[in-house]
Amino acid sequence: QVQLVESGGGLVQAGGSLRLSCAASGSIRRINAMGWYRQAPGKQRELVATITSGGSTNYADSVKGRFTISRDFAKNTVYLQMNSLKPEDTAVYYCNADILKWAMGAVPRDYWGQGTQVTVSS
Repeated sequence: QVQLVESGGGLVQAGGSLRLSCAASGSIRRINAMGWYRQAPGKQRELVATITSGGSTNYADSVKGRFTISRDFAKNTVYLQMNSLKPEDTAVYYCNADILKWAMGAVPRDYWGQGTQVTVSS
């Protein structure tokens, strides 16, 4: 069993900051890429940022320069530091990880967290 548990969402005024955390737990042999996605009401889920096992990062154009993704390999945790938040950042933010379990014949697969709400007021 593998779980991703997010925390850190909330309500913040425009220009403010929030830090999201996502901890992976369970029978984990290896975690490859981890990332954050978001889904606003009436819109499709979109990529926000990803970070590979080597530490390479990738960001959506809309968050470059404002958001920073980081990772604590020892804690199997990924973070998203969000600064200069805008009302258009309002969405449910989902953690994603490509995880290989400790199981005979297992292959890496995607896991998702339950989502955490981020609301930015104008």
